[in-house]
Amino acid sequence: MKKLSLTVIGLYLLFLHGFSQVSKKYENIFQSRPLKLEEINLVTSYYSQNGSHSAVTGGGTAILGVGANAITLPGSEQLNDFSNFLELKLVGYGETGNKHTILAGLGIDHHTAASQKYISSTGASSPGGTRVYPSLNWTVENANKGTEFGLGTYYSHEYNYTSFALDGHIGFKNKTGGEFGAKVSAYLDQVSLIYPSDDSTKYKTGTNSITTPLDQLVIKTNASKSSGGSVYYGGETTKEASIPTTARNTYTGSITYSQIINKELEMAVLLDVVKQEGYLGLPFHRVIFNNHLERIEKLPSSRTKLPIGLRVNYFLGDDVIIRSYYRYYTDDWGLTSHTASIEVPYKITPFFSVAPFYRYYVQSATKYFAPLYGHKVDAIGNPKETFFTSNYAASAFSSHYVGLGIRTAPPGGINHSYFASLEVRFGHYVQTTDLNSNVISMHFTFK
Repeated sequence: MKKLSLTVIGLYLLFLHGFSQVSKKYENIFQSRPLKLEEINLVTSYYSQNGSHSAVTGGGTAILGVGANAITLPGSEQLNDFSNFLELKLVGYGETGNKHTILAGLGIDHHTAASQKYISSTGASSPGGTRVYPSLNWTVENANKGTEFGLGTYYSHEYNYTSFALDGHIGFKNKTGGEFGAKVSAYLDQVSLIYPSDDSTKYKTGTNSITTPLDQLVIKTNASKSSGGSVYYGGETTKEASIPTTARNTYTGSITYSQIINKELEMAVLLDVVKQEGYLGLPFHRVIFNNHLERIEKLPSSRTKLPIGLRVNYFLGDDVIIRSYYRYYTDDWGLTSHTASIEVPYKITPFFSVAPFYRYYVQSATKYFAPLYGHKVDAIGNPKETFFTSNYAASAFSSHYVGLGIRTAPPGGINHSYFASLEVRFGHYVQTTDLNSNVISMHFTFK
């Protein structure tokens, strides 16, 4: 974190010096202008999905126990999410003519998930949750030199997860239509250690805690409050705020270069390097072995990701744009993937357009994945593998995402008001694991 902070400070001083180099002939032209609210953006969306491979129940419909005491946990992945995000854009100019832009945002999501009910084996856990995520970004741009510098900060909180992030970015434009950008970011997260309630009854109780054979702290969750409220911890009831947490940190470096080839063609190359450290699983994801041994998923404490992408935009006259994108991804957990997408906005009138889109995705499984009852035990009944998960996000699958966007932005605003534009998008997603979903979103812009 100290290295990141020193890097950002150094970049800031470098660019502050560059922005101060304004020629004498502009000194009497530029006048400072205070920050002014220039634009308001509101995005609201509704997402709904269905599937049958919940990681909470071990990757499918599972049976815990034997005989008359057996419990069936349905593997439903049914989920509904309603989200809203409000962003204010403020713009001002300094005495040297540099443009300052501040983006202040606030988002609120609320979801209900069928699988979340079965953090408790009785199905009595709360299925709902709310996430709140404010953000603040500042960018300063020197149009004469074609340079920009910016900083951002983000926060997100929900019942089992808290995240704080910082980022810094720089940008350069050349005189031949090229643009270079670089960004570094750090996400410092805390994962609440909420374990399945049925696990904690199986293991010995120490003085202040309960310990599993994997030497992991276990929390016995109150059946009606496993998504918030109070829990049983160390044999005593405690408040949600007292639930232990563990760190998960993500550091990202990104480089982009885009180039205008001619008046019809623009291309960009995108490269990311991502490093994750800490607790990279979720404590309420069960793994059920071939002999019905039950454990929580266990994953390495480090992961390195390397995505590289290519974006190509082609302009067919004034009314049609072909936007295409390809990305290759690999990581040290054995997962590789390919993404290819295309979107074709078409202007029916100068102020009304439609944009059909399609995305294809395919990935291999990580080396730690096996389905329900797919992980093996040794001769004495212990897991053969050091790491294991039955989360189908780590499985091999392919998917298709298709939809349509509609946008209107009449001059003078809709009905000659501050309501500048409206965009509506609908998408349908289907995955070969039998997961499918639909999402509809609306983007309102006011100026």
